[in-house]
Amino acid sequence: MRLKIHITGAVQGVGFRPFAYRLAEEAGLRGYVLNDMNGVLIEVEGEKRELDRFLIRVDGEKPEISKIYSMQHTFLEETGYKDFEIRKSEGHGDQRVSILPDIAICDECSQEIEDPDDRRFEYPFTNCTNCGPRFTIIEYLPYDRQNTSMKTFNMCPECWTEYSHVLDRRFHAQPDACHSCGPWVSLYDAKGNLILDKEGAIEKAVDLIKEGDIVAVKGIGGYHLLCDAMNEDAVVRLRRRKHREEKPMAVMFPDMKGIKAEAIINELEERAINSVEKPIVIVQKKEGNSLARSVSMRNSTLGVFLPYTPLHRIMLRKLKSPVIATSANMTDEPIAIEEKDAFARLEGIADGFLAHNREIVRRCDDSVVRITAERQVPVRRSRGFAPMPVILPFKLKAPVLALGPYMNNTIAIGIDDKVYLSQHIGDLDTTLTADFYEETIDDFLRLFDIEP
Repeated sequence: MRLKIHITGAVQGVGFRPFAYRLAEEAGLRGYVLNDMNGVLIEVEGEKRELDRFLIRVDGEKPEISKIYSMQHTFLEETGYKDFEIRKSEGHGDQRVSILPDIAICDECSQEIEDPDDRRFEYPFTNCTNCGPRFTIIEYLPYDRQNTSMKTFNMCPECWTEYSHVLDRRFHAQPDACHSCGPWVSLYDAKGNLILDKEGAIEKAVDLIKEGDIVAVKGIGGYHLLCDAMNEDAVVRLRRRKHREEKPMAVMFPDMKGIKAEAIINELEERAINSVEKPIVIVQKKEGNSLARSVSMRNSTLGVFLPYTPLHRIMLRKLKSPVIATSANMTDEPIAIEEKDAFARLEGIADGFLAHNREIVRRCDDSVVRITAERQVPVRRSRGFAPMPVILPFKLKAPVLALGPYMNNTIAIGIDDKVYLSQHIGDLDTTLTADFYEETIDDFLRLFDIEP
């Protein structure tokens, strides 16, 4: 018989196709799997008993970071498939697939960038099917490399072998890259003049931070402003230049041990800090902590988080101390994502720029959460969470666009029984933020292909 399964949800960019391939190969089933505009489509042929078992395993053993919203299946007559294959994605039909958020670096990739004998040692764009950028690099659906900002980088033979090998954890990992074929970092001075390309750029940026300078670092969803969190002069200078007088600034630590040295955290807060989303978590400061007083003035709490990209992890490992990691903008403006914009808007704020040549398709700030009444409560829902949907207890009769409030704005798209929330936009006080607001509306309407 033939079993046809159509799955909707967050099932693209999570290794679902190689997962289905492995299950089919293990069971000796024939057919295909592909991404379409609604999710993942699987057809398998074989004995009815094996097809039943395959159906149960797909639901029960799905990739950990995937989320299935619906799984419809039909048994049909066999058509005579010769083997099982991963087919080219279909790009027609209504777009109803859930886009995955950017995912923090996994343990396996972390081990690679810290191993001097590994070919990805200290490569700042290391990723696999379990981690890496998604939301901020996707231009169109379905989620394939040619529809992302990685399309300009051609894989080297070694990366192509990983990408093509079904048992490799980078099998069909769309942003797969390495030192030889992928994006690279460059260091610029305060005026935007190139200092170093590739080799030595990260080390020099780390040296600048150690010397008390403020460095703008391009990450996944935009630039951060980094400075030594234990250097009072550097923190005061950052506050003055950024026009951020009192509002606390988040601190990125090299590891959990460093966080526990400066803050009081419980088990739920530790779980949130270590979660795959790697948000900023608001925790209680320790009396007599070593951080600069101006990090969180007249405040008993502190926003802490861990490095969530390979670049940040490499930098923090070299620094061996915490840094302020705040959005690279003037207060109340959107985060900078392009070099030209960063050089212009951050002139007089940053003493240097550590940039890279992978385009950020959409800006996305860090998420902020706190534990309240033993629950994780979002303060700012953005990187790691957006644009995952909220499931409604009913179906909408037509697509809906919700425009959000004047302060702390986000927008949302409602389709069927799902509400897709945008990344954090912010207070609509400035022209640049109003532009970002309209840009996000246009982006979501195009991405989800709806007319509300």
